[in-house]
Amino acid sequence: MKRALALARRAGRLGEVPVGAVVVDEAGRALAAEHNRSLSLCDPTAHAEILALRKAASAMGNYRLGGVTMYVSLEPCPMCAGALVWARVRRLVFGAWDPKAGALGSVVDLAAQPALNHRPLVEGGLLAEESAAILKEFFAKRRKGGGED
Repeated sequence: MKRALALARRAGRLGEVPVGAVVVDEAGRALAAEHNRSLSLCDPTAHAEILALRKAASAMGNYRLGGVTMYVSLEPCPMCAGALVWARVRRLVFGAWDPKAGALGSVVDLAAQPALNHRPLVEGGLLAEESAAILKEFFAKRRKGGGED
């Protein structure tokens, strides 16, 4: 999670919403690490989780990522939560809850939908205060007109 937070800080310095994600295999080896890049890639799907899933799938040679754990600094949105389900991610650990767009417990809970064929294990709140502080600082700077460091 510390690496995901470092990636979130990097995203914030680049003017991106500060979210970072790391995918690790069952042995704890990092397969992928990314941060949000929606602005720089001009791509609404370039969230940290999506980019990390793409890299992890490439590293594993399979779009199904059974056995992996993703650490992400913020509760995933519906798009990213859906991608985690489709990728068959075994476990997701996130930092801050997202009361506006969180899709793994805050607004909706895709991991609890009985109709879906896969439900990842979800643990929220790991280093939540630190993750929330990164986001609050970023948006406070943005509101004051100093969006970039």
